[in-house]
Amino acid sequence: MPRILIVECMQEVSSFNPLASDYDSFAIQRGDEMRGQRGRNTSVSGALAVFDARADVSVSLAMSAQAGSAGLLSAPGWERLRTELLNAVRAALSGADAIYVSLHGAMGADGDLDPEGTLLAGIRDIAGRSMPVVISLDLHGILTDKMLRQVDGLAMYHTYPHVDFADTGARAARLLLRIIDNGLHPAIARVTIPALVRGDELITRTGCYGDLIRECQRLERDGTVLAAGIMIGNPFTDVPELCSQVLIVTEANDGTAEREAVRLAGEFWPNRARMQSKFIALDRAIAQARNIDRPVAFTDAADATSSGATGDSNLILRRLIETGYPKRALLQIVDAPAAAAAHAAGVGAALQVTLGGQSDPGRFTPLPVDARVKLLSDGAARLETSGNRLEAGPSAVLEIGNITIVVLSRSVSLFDRALFYANGCDPSKYDLIVVKSPHTEHHMFDGWVEKNFNIDIPGSTSNNLPTLGHSVCGRPMFPLDPDVVFRPEPVIYRRSAA
Repeated sequence: MPRILIVECMQEVSSFNPLASDYDSFAIQRGDEMRGQRGRNTSVSGALAVFDARADVSVSLAMSAQAGSAGLLSAPGWERLRTELLNAVRAALSGADAIYVSLHGAMGADGDLDPEGTLLAGIRDIAGRSMPVVISLDLHGILTDKMLRQVDGLAMYHTYPHVDFADTGARAARLLLRIIDNGLHPAIARVTIPALVRGDELITRTGCYGDLIRECQRLERDGTVLAAGIMIGNPFTDVPELCSQVLIVTEANDGTAEREAVRLAGEFWPNRARMQSKFIALDRAIAQARNIDRPVAFTDAADATSSGATGDSNLILRRLIETGYPKRALLQIVDAPAAAAAHAAGVGAALQVTLGGQSDPGRFTPLPVDARVKLLSDGAARLETSGNRLEAGPSAVLEIGNITIVVLSRSVSLFDRALFYANGCDPSKYDLIVVKSPHTEHHMFDGWVEKNFNIDIPGSTSNNLPTLGHSVCGRPMFPLDPDVVFRPEPVIYRRSAA
């Protein structure tokens, strides 16, 4: 009876966010607590469903650590987290025949710019050379050479905005069982592409990137390969191996993996300019929004908490007030002191407070406002897509005339409407909605607004990539550098059990 050990460590960081994250940023599940993910849209849930369907397979659960996107993980935080994860693996490893590791791929820590590589190397040291290890990854992950040298296979998200969390875990689980059942030693081909991409063409339902992902899915489904994907990295995680890359996993080292990886990389490269964001200046967007009868959305991708930003940008709010925008607007902002002041004042109270500029003062300055406290909450919600809990801390709804702001104490993912709804705000009842995420699922906003404006303003996750100031990633790199030359060069990884 094969016994599978499961461990999880997930966080995505922005190197340009000045506010470090720490151990307390992570939600921890130990051992059987991980079974609480069953039935939810998570990678661990998908893997458990596959393993549970096999009467001859048993599962051992080590530890899950999940954090929202944020700044670099502090050195003490990573040391504690790494130690606990590896200790949990040691404690749960007895009798295990293989290991499944659920990762994001875009972690970064102070003093360790490849923490997932460090974690996998530690797991490999504990488990030994012969034990199969399969990982799952976000397509925004940065799969490194060190990571690849520890694993036997991998599965990657195939959707953006992401909806296939559980499906990816299930694909990873099926691959791991296939390796065990058939004694496989898969070959993994990797082609790195010197391009950072960010824009509407990455929406897999409609964009050219989605066309390439569908080709990856075809290769998996017709049996040509065991796994295929194109990872586009997280442009805000400034680490040495930041890039886009094609990954192909095959049963045999017969040239198929290299051939398909080179082909897909060659199809990706000509679209690199197309896969960049298109922007509009803030004042122009406001002027147009004033004259549109139906609701509009403003995308503030530069302050996307789901990509690692602080969430305390007040640039759009400031200009809406300064320009006298006359319609009903709905925004979110992370500002713990303002939320605390609202709780102290109480519902209905008039309040003089500053908003924003608390966590990223180099980009944003506090904005003084006169507001009314409309509603108070504990900031708890669940993401619409995955059902994962959001804990934004004490939260408040403030009204500044026609402008409504949901003020949160902690940065959490804002790529859906959960915290609007949890705080009594229905986005469809407003004329202008600011969304702190580069994209959301189509039905959430784009399906019913007249126009979604992608606003070009500063922030630690700005889609205007050349403005961020990358200093660590390999160069030359498009679009940071002009005239980048690319020749696909596949590298094969085939781990020896010896």
